[in-house]
Amino acid sequence: MDEQELIRRVQQGDEWAFGQIMALYKDRIVNYLYQFTGDYQKAAELGQETFIRVYFKADRYKPIAPLSSWIYTIASNLAKTERRRSRKMATVSLEDIPNNYSSGTYYEDPADPGLVRNLREALDELHPRYRVPVVLKDMEGFSQEEIAKIIKRPVGTVKARISRGREQLRRKLEKARGGGAFGADKEVSENGRA
Repeated sequence: MDEQELIRRVQQGDEWAFGQIMALYKDRIVNYLYQFTGDYQKAAELGQETFIRVYFKADRYKPIAPLSSWIYTIASNLAKTERRRSRKMATVSLEDIPNNYSSGTYYEDPADPGLVRNLREALDELHPRYRVPVVLKDMEGFSQEEIAKIIKRPVGTVKARISRGREQLRRKLEKARGGGAFGADKEVSENGRA
C-alpha cells in the first residue's frame, strides 16, 4: 500500500495505517531530531510528539507534497520550538559539574578512532540554519526542493545553506584532524607563498 493510501486511511481513523506510517518513519525522524538536538532522549520525545501530531492533524495533510516532507516539517517545527524554549531556560556550565565519568562517551570506530566523535561535534557546532539542510540532504537523502518545502525557504537559500554548512563542516573536520593536506594548501595560498 502506498503512502498516500495510508494517510488517506489515517484520515478516516484507521490505526493500522497509522502504525504502518510510524513503522516507515519513526527511526528516520528520531535520527533526524537527534542530529538537530544532539540529545537522544529529547529526540525520542520530539519524535513521539511528531507522530501524535501526524495522527491528530492527518486531516490537514494535502497530497501536494510527499508525505515525508509533511512529517519532517512537523518534526522540524517541534525541534525549532524546543530550541527556543531551551534557550529561555537557565543553563549551567559543564565546567561547574564534576566529571566522574570517563571521557569516552562517543562511539569510536576502531578503524578510524575519533571520526564519529569529530563529525558529531562538528555537526553540533553548526548553526541550525546550516545543520538542518545538511542533515536532510546528506543523511536523510531529501532533494533540495523537498528541503525547501520542509524548512519553508526558497530552493536557492537551501542550496546556499547546504554549501555553507558543508564548507563549515569540512573546515571543522580538517581542524580536528590537525589541518591535513587541504588545510596546509589553503594556508599557503592565503599567505601568498608557494
